[in-house]
Amino acid sequence: MIFGLSGALAEEAEEAVEEAAEAVPGWGEELVKKFTETPGMVWIAVGVLVALAAIILAVSRTSKRWNAKMLAFGALSVALSFVLSCFRLYRMPQGGSVTPASMLPIMLFSATFGVGPGLLTGLVYGVLQYLQGGWFVNVWQFALDYLLAFAALGLAGLARKLPKGWGLYCAMVIAALCRALSATLAGIMFWDTAPWASLVYNGTYLIPEVVICILLAVFVAKPVMKIMKSA
Repeated sequence: MIFGLSGALAEEAEEAVEEAAEAVPGWGEELVKKFTETPGMVWIAVGVLVALAAIILAVSRTSKRWNAKMLAFGALSVALSFVLSCFRLYRMPQGGSVTPASMLPIMLFSATFGVGPGLLTGLVYGVLQYLQGGWFVNVWQFALDYLLAFAALGLAGLARKLPKGWGLYCAMVIAALCRALSATLAGIMFWDTAPWASLVYNGTYLIPEVVICILLAVFVAKPVMKIMKSA
């Protein structure tokens, strides 16, 4: 009887150990749990830091190429974009507006001198856009709405890697889409806007803006870029 009781207790103890082992999550489950429990703000911060690091890396790789001509055309592009941004064809209530191709000077500069110089020029332009009357919630919103959004215009420099003809217009669309993505993320995370609403809001002014830029680029891109290359 005693032996039977001991055997039953041993079996119960073994089952309890097995259940406890099953209850303890594996390292994979723990990792997934930690990822899902990480606040969205942390992911935004990480993404912003990675994007800024990528911009710094791209600029540092081209830092030796900067010369007086590039600095002059970069400053001129920023100034012209800023002046054009002051003439608003339509202004959105929570920021953003349709202008007479204010993104185009930065894009043409980027297409002429490359992504690195273009990113830095767009970054400077983003700061000026904030000083023009921007919104500030916190540093991450500022980075998404202004630093990264306008630095993205430098991606028009991808035109140097794309076929001539349509390559410039394709790069301009990519740059505008990346600006829209940054602004849309800011709207979702910091302005309590639904994803679809943030996308529609930013598309309302960015789509006509990039269309104006492309239409004007058809006529002015070649002569302007030729001047910047040959000056």
